[in-house]
Amino acid sequence: MKVVQTDIPDVLLIEPQIFGDERGFFYESYNERAFLDKVGISSHFVQDNHSRSIENVLRGLHDQIDQPQGKLVRVVVGSVFDVAVDLRKNSTTFGQWVGVHLAAENKQQIWIPAGFAHGFVVLSDYAEFLYKTTEYYTPQHERTIVWNDQS
Repeated sequence: MKVVQTDIPDVLLIEPQIFGDERGFFYESYNERAFLDKVGISSHFVQDNHSRSIENVLRGLHDQIDQPQGKLVRVVVGSVFDVAVDLRKNSTTFGQWVGVHLAAENKQQIWIPAGFAHGFVVLSDYAEFLYKTTEYYTPQHERTIVWNDQS
């Protein structure tokens, strides 16, 4: 596994080690020990989510005011442009955002810590998106931000 810091150091791009041949491929999409050793995060995941969206669908930007969720996200079919916005008021990167291209082909994942808004837009005909969260979804605490909000 290779871990790459993005322009926001707490948001990490994770490139798994892929074992492939003419028959297909294998990789560990999550290994708690490796995640702690290489990424340095000991978050406990409590929920797995799977979404499917068609081309040009924009999901997000979402966050939870209470019980903020850390997310480990990846695409298993298609491709997306994925965005994380730092909403942590005491952060030196507050209000900044980072975007990455996630695709089934590149098998990359992104770690988005709690306190970030998250969203993505589908670039392929459709995409299937998987993510682990560190907190349960609580609709009463959900908030959304318009993608082009200037404030």
